[in-house]
Amino acid sequence: MWSSNAPCCLYVGVSRKKKDAIVVDPSNNMYYHWLTVIAVPIFYNWCLLVGRACFDELQSGYLKIWLVLDYSADFLYGFDVLVRARTGFLEQGLMVTDANWLWKHYTKTLHFKLDMLSLVPTDLAYFKLGMNYPELRFNRLLKLTRLFEFFDRTETRTNYPNMFRIGNLVLYILIIIHWNACIYFAISKFIGFRTDSWVYPNISNPEYGRLSRKYIYSLYWSTLTLTTIGETPPPVKDEEYLFVVLDFLDLETRVIRWFDYLWANKKTVDEKEALKSLPDKLRAEIAISVHLDTLKKVHIFQDCEVGLLVELVLKLRPAVFSPGDYICKKGDIGREMYIIKEGKLAVVAEDGITQFMVLSDESYFGEISILNIKGSKSGNRRTANIRSIGYSDLFCLSKDDLMEALTEYPEAKKALEEKERQILMKDNLIDEELAKAGADPQDIEEKVEHLESSLDTLQTRFARLLAEYSATQMKVKQRLSQLESQSQLSV
Repeated sequence: MWSSNAPCCLYVGVSRKKKDAIVVDPSNNMYYHWLTVIAVPIFYNWCLLVGRACFDELQSGYLKIWLVLDYSADFLYGFDVLVRARTGFLEQGLMVTDANWLWKHYTKTLHFKLDMLSLVPTDLAYFKLGMNYPELRFNRLLKLTRLFEFFDRTETRTNYPNMFRIGNLVLYILIIIHWNACIYFAISKFIGFRTDSWVYPNISNPEYGRLSRKYIYSLYWSTLTLTTIGETPPPVKDEEYLFVVLDFLDLETRVIRWFDYLWANKKTVDEKEALKSLPDKLRAEIAISVHLDTLKKVHIFQDCEVGLLVELVLKLRPAVFSPGDYICKKGDIGREMYIIKEGKLAVVAEDGITQFMVLSDESYFGEISILNIKGSKSGNRRTANIRSIGYSDLFCLSKDDLMEALTEYPEAKKALEEKERQILMKDNLIDEELAKAGADPQDIEEKVEHLESSLDTLQTRFARLLAEYSATQMKVKQRLSQLESQSQLSV
């Protein structure tokens, strides 16, 4: 039983036979503050141990400072074990506060094993090997999960989670580049400085003998290699080739698997998802910078005002097609137009083999279907079979998105329709009598179908929300009942 008058971060067990046990509430501010404290020595070890191990002057020149910081970090590591052993956890919605139970729970976790390994005094080997072997303390790096917990908690508490995620990603990249730079220098030292063009230059040269130059040069090499934004001297020896291959191997494998997945599932990166965390203005500027020139090359949009083009650019969606995929078939209802960003498409016969013509980069098609010009003999249906020859990267603009953008630009809508009407008349693809008649029944039918589909979607969403509300209400009632029972027991 615990006292309701205890501080919110502690639970005090009431017992006559043993001293009151202190239990830390993981949802309290004091627990987060402790995570902030313990994150400092973990980050210190991850950033400086490898640097001290690879750059001798860094270790020997500041030895007293490192000893003080190292054993201060060890003290915090040890104290963190006590904190973890007394951190409460939820069991069926209730906080467990029994000290023995907490200790047993902690010892069964992977965190306990890593914490114990990180406290093994491997640096006692200093007495035999000397003080210039900070790599003996690499077991302190096993505490990394605690740093991840700190990042996770911070992300949930900050008012700018997206900005924090970006900063966190940049931090991970910088640490990887830092480690790679240190390992590069260590390999150069092992092979021999200036033995070939790949390794670090001769340190007997005063310009390259300074500690700052050694690290900055190595960091520069690491950045160029990992980001592939510049040229570096090619490897010469087997060890150098192996290191560079390992640098690229993991990244290359991930990229290949990702794009294999995209091709296999006929998907591409959703730019809206990738950019949705950015402010609207910045997202618009990026989209305009990347896609506006492409959109201007579409004949019907060439004379449109800039405001409309910006609206359309923001509505473009990327689409990827594999070899042999049909983008559209003759007779299908046209609900989007396409712009070829990269690749080749073939206009084919019904057999899917005979090619009438080939469309390449910056070509476009389907604009007649989405404008749905009154009197068009084809209506809003496709007039040809179009098939991808290889992998094709297209931009897609849906009819709904186009019409939504044109609602604010009625004059532009009239101009676009007139352009397409002239093209149809030139190709004898428009029925003058039908153009002068009323609304196209097929168009009305399509709008009705669209409204019915939207209504079904809204009904489904409402039903799901109602179910979620009922489930949440039930959970709240159960929790209130548990709290009332606990309150009666405490009284």
